[in-house]
Amino acid sequence: MIHPRHVRPRLPDEIEEFRDLHWRREGAGVQTAVHAERFIESVGFASCLTDSRRPGASLYVAVCGRRDAIMPRNVQKDPESSLTWTLKDELVRRGKVYYGKLGRQKATFLSPRMVPYFKALCDKPRSKAALAVLRVLRREWEMGTSDLREESGVTDRKAFTLALDELQASMIVLPSDVIYEPKFTYLWGLAMERFPEQVSKRISRLTALREIARCFLSTAGMTIPGELARATGLSRPDAGLGNRALVKEGFAVMLSPGTYRLANLNPKDRPH
Repeated sequence: MIHPRHVRPRLPDEIEEFRDLHWRREGAGVQTAVHAERFIESVGFASCLTDSRRPGASLYVAVCGRRDAIMPRNVQKDPESSLTWTLKDELVRRGKVYYGKLGRQKATFLSPRMVPYFKALCDKPRSKAALAVLRVLRREWEMGTSDLREESGVTDRKAFTLALDELQASMIVLPSDVIYEPKFTYLWGLAMERFPEQVSKRISRLTALREIARCFLSTAGMTIPGELARATGLSRPDAGLGNRALVKEGFAVMLSPGTYRLANLNPKDRPH
């Protein structure tokens, strides 16, 4: 039996339609890197390969162009998931949007305008392995996975992967290229090199929470309990702080505890 707490509340039809348009869940799907960059810029942030079972904008769902898109088990043979993966590689190379494993180790794209707000909420890397990897990258600026593991002295694969995940979550290190020949590897670099202005910008924690909540609500139309936290990796208390800040300035209205809606959303109007 499914516990009532785990049953997702049904959203009003006009909110689902609002999301269809903003999250590209209907019509022709995203097909090129340029279209993907425009999509990410319009939504502010998007996951890479999540499907309709998780809230928030997703590049995979936008490629599919369907509200009910579900990731297949055999992703290698699926043309939509393969295209999403190919676009991800192109976006990493082009470097016009931010990409990395952020909150809860979920692969996420950020519009440059959203980088300062997510960065303001990051913790500093603390593990010895992460600091060892960071010392090498600060000296070399860019390095492939195997060379970086050897130079850092973090030779255990699991420890090295955890170190890279920690540095990505801190928004200090990001993948800067993907190479498939002679073998598959990522090139790793410093976020400060690719997005110097955005990473160095000073933002208060409350401002960051408010602007991330604003970004999500602007394209979601409405948010229900736990949705913003799941979409961003924020804690529920932090998500609540962000949403309540929007209510205070009149950008949003609280319909019930944890449920917020755009204050100026007219359900009869199609969003532009």
